[in-house]
Order: sequence, then structure tokens, then C-alpha cells
Amino acid sequence: MAAHARDAASHARDAVGHARDAAGGRIYVAREWAAPRLDAAAHSVEDQIAPKVSAMLSQAASKIDPAPRARSRRWPMVLFLTGVAIGAVGFAMYRKNAEQWTEAMKETAADASRWMGEKTHTGASKVSETTENVASKVSSTADELGSKAETQAEQAAKKSS
Repeated sequence: MAAHARDAASHARDAVGHARDAAGGRIYVAREWAAPRLDAAAHSVEDQIAPKVSAMLSQAASKIDPAPRARSRRWPMVLFLTGVAIGAVGFAMYRKNAEQWTEAMKETAADASRWMGEKTHTGASKVSETTENVASKVSSTADELGSKAETQAEQAAKKSS
């Protein structure tokens, strides 16, 4: 009886191995078949069912919301008109200020022109004085050197004769 049980266990083991091999191949085929269908189902839920559920939830939320407040359009208009008024006042002040600025710049330009004329005249007279001083110094130095050269030439001529 023990031998008979061992033979039965051996046959069962072989049968289980064959069944495992056959099932492994069929599981792979089943997975190949199921994967694209699951992907298509996911896209279908995403594209068709999810928007409907989302709309239904939004509708339910709006139904249970306790009287939503209506937004006032008065404050934005008041702020806009206040901004326009401030802009108009600023533009008027700019125009007035621009005229005053133009007059001030004319006076400033005239003053600057007069100042530059005076500085130019003063600078020219200083250059003229300096030139005259240098010319007189050069002339006097040249006269001194000339007279020294004449004296030396006369002395040299006396020595050589």
C-alpha cells in the first residue's frame, strides 16, 4: 500500500507539473488579451464617465450652497472712474508744469549762454596775457643771448687776430 501511494504521488506530481506549464502559457495569452481592453476601458471612463460624475457633483454642490452672493459691480466702476479723474488732473498739472518748465529752460539757456560767453572772453584774455608775457620773456632772453654771442664772437675774433 505504501508503494501504491508513492506511485500515485509521483503521478500526481507529474500531472501538476504539466498543468502548471499549460496554465503558464494560457495566463500569458490571457494577459495579452486583457491589457489593451483594460487600457480602452480606462480611457472610456476618463473621457465619458468622469465628466458626467464631475458635472453631477458640481450641480449637487450648487444646489446645497446657501445663497451665493451676487458680486457688486459698483465698486470696480467707482475705482475706474476715480482713476480716470486722477489721470485727468495729473495730465492738466503736467501741461501747466510743462509750460513753466519751458520758460525756465529758456531763461536757463540764456543764462548758460551768457556765462559761457563771459568764460570764453575771460579765458581768451588770460591766454592773450600769458602769450604776451611769454613772448616778452623769449624776446628778452633772445636779446641777452644775442648780445652774449656777439661779445663772444668779438672776443674770439680779437684772440685770433
